[in-house]
Amino acid sequence: MYLSDNQLAVHPATPSVDTRSARLWMPRRVVFTPDALNEPFGQQMYERISALGLPIEVMKNNRITGLRGADDRETYRIAKNTLAVVNAPPSAFRLQPIPPSADWQMNIAEGCPAHCQYCYLAGSLAGPPVVRTYANLPAMLSNTAQYEQTSRLGISERRGEPTSFEVSCYTDVIGIEHLTGSLAESIRYFSTRENAQLRFVTKYNQVEGLLSLDHKGHTRARVSLNAESIARRLEGGTASVEARLGALRQLALPEELGGGGYPVGVIIAPIMPIPDWREHYTHLLDRLADALDFGPGVTPTDVNAEFITHRFTPGSKDVLQSWYPNTTLDMDEVTRAEKRNKFGGTKYVYLPDEMKALKRFFYDEWAKRFPNAPVLYWT
Repeated sequence: MYLSDNQLAVHPATPSVDTRSARLWMPRRVVFTPDALNEPFGQQMYERISALGLPIEVMKNNRITGLRGADDRETYRIAKNTLAVVNAPPSAFRLQPIPPSADWQMNIAEGCPAHCQYCYLAGSLAGPPVVRTYANLPAMLSNTAQYEQTSRLGISERRGEPTSFEVSCYTDVIGIEHLTGSLAESIRYFSTRENAQLRFVTKYNQVEGLLSLDHKGHTRARVSLNAESIARRLEGGTASVEARLGALRQLALPEELGGGGYPVGVIIAPIMPIPDWREHYTHLLDRLADALDFGPGVTPTDVNAEFITHRFTPGSKDVLQSWYPNTTLDMDEVTRAEKRNKFGGTKYVYLPDEMKALKRFFYDEWAKRFPNAPVLYWT
């Protein structure tokens, strides 16, 4: 159990809806490496950030320094307030498959401005959690062409879609878009690729700049959602659930009605069996159905869903507890099932009976509301 009854911000019978928009992240420190400034796209980011009035520091070499504090908490604070504009290393051009979400992982940035207390980046990225964005993005985008129609895992073939490229594994692309312009650049590039699809996901709601882009249906815009009580307590710095639903509606609304006309997706994650979880998630799914109701004869033409339950590793638990020592997130291994991956690593997931009950609920309730919208996977 993750939150006690008296810790829940709302009761499902009389829910209080938070409508707050996410605050734009304005880092206290912005640093550029010399090689990033040699890139035309790096120059564009420099001008974009300068126009926002943020102070910029140009490093003497291509190393980022000054990120360590006296302890883990201070290091976290310093890093989470730093944007580093760098060039992606050669390893970033060797794309890796990323089932079941997409065929290939292509990171346009690493590090996230949000403060989710279950953060999946904990233990995944080396060093302090600074946000790094890549000035050599155009070269990275051109590099994806060699991976089109080359999925080693057959995800795109099974779904009947073009080869898919996920850009949100290590960042929230909307959370930093006002600083970088990287997502819009990626959408424009993929609009020219007949055999490729861009995929991104966000917990932010500032999507207005994407609505007028000519994406040609080659980008799937996804929004991450959760029960109101979980989002309020554990997803610091993000938009409210209601604001995210509004953003999803804007993205999915047909262009002739003033929307973006994007293929869209919903990620419900991390799913948790909080007290009265059926009622809380029923309320969420009802609100989602309302958000995607465009009136008689007008419905989104392309929607799908991904369901992800909460899990953690020993390494991520240690990092998260150092970042958020007062968290209410339960990471008690005793109440979990131990699962091994193909590399021998351990993660802790819900017990089998609990997982079955959660999965049955979400598949049944989703089908009632969205019979023509496939569920891509449950994990």
